[in-house]
Amino acid sequence: MVDDNIDSAESLSEVIQMLGHQTLVGHDGLEAIRHAQTFRPQVLLLDIGLPHVSGHEAAKRIRQQPWGKDMLLIALSGWGQQEDRQKSREAGFDHHFVKPVDLDTLMKVVEQGRAA
Repeated sequence: MVDDNIDSAESLSEVIQMLGHQTLVGHDGLEAIRHAQTFRPQVLLLDIGLPHVSGHEAAKRIRQQPWGKDMLLIALSGWGQQEDRQKSREAGFDHHFVKPVDLDTLMKVVEQGRAA
C-alpha cells in the first residue's frame, strides 16, 4: 500500500490486515519501487499522485522488471475520468479505483488476482 496521505495509507492497510492479508506501507513512488522489489507483493495498491516518482512512473518501472510482470497493480486516485483510467492502463495497472475506495469491490479484485 503506497499513498502519500499517511492516514489514508495506514487506515486502508489496517483494514486489509484485519481481512487476513499481510501489508507493508510506503509513502512515495521511489519507496513503492523499492518495496515492490524487496517485498515482492502479490498485490500493490498505488496512489497516482506521489512525491518523487508518480504512481504511473512507478508502475512502469515495476512492470519492466521480471519480478513485476505478474504483480497485481491497482491504481488509487482521486481522478476517475476515462482519460485517467486510460493513463493507468498504459502505465501497466490492472485496475483503477477512485478514492474513497469501495472496500468490498477492492477485496473481490484482490482475491481474484490478475485474472480479474
